[in-house]
Amino acid sequence: MLRVSSTARLLVAGQAPGARVHASGLPFDDASGDRLRAWMGVDRETFYDAARIAFLPTGLCFPGYDAKGADLPPRVECVATWHARVLALMPKIEAVLCVGGYAQRFHAARLGRPIPKSAKVDDIVRAWRDYANLRPRLIPTPHPSWRNTNWLRRNPWFETELLPELRAIVASAISD
Repeated sequence: MLRVSSTARLLVAGQAPGARVHASGLPFDDASGDRLRAWMGVDRETFYDAARIAFLPTGLCFPGYDAKGADLPPRVECVATWHARVLALMPKIEAVLCVGGYAQRFHAARLGRPIPKSAKVDDIVRAWRDYANLRPRLIPTPHPSWRNTNWLRRNPWFETELLPELRAIVASAISD
């Protein structure tokens, strides 16, 4: 869900709210949020402190399910209609945590670093250092869903290399 603050220096950008999050009104208000907070090194209270952490999903509403029961992609009119306006309200953003491919592609492109269509989320996350020098800094991650547990097991570098850097960036961005 959308949570905007003119004082926030960290932006969490995901795909779109899932059905549970859509109902609760809180972004990442599920088990994947627990994992994401652990990755970031923050507690629930800090995570939802709108003065420090903002949320802007690529899609602003739950897009529904496809025939197989998977979430549909974010609706494209959300980005075209709202994102430039909403981002303008957050001038202090220093870092963007891009959760998943839709957010990664959108934010990299808006910062002049478009991602090739052939690149998969795995490729983008592996190249995380290439985006850490942009301003604001981009930190790509896979979705923290349980569905990605096997990916995390196959990619131990994510925990040993990227997460310490992610935690340092988050700590710096949310410090007073």
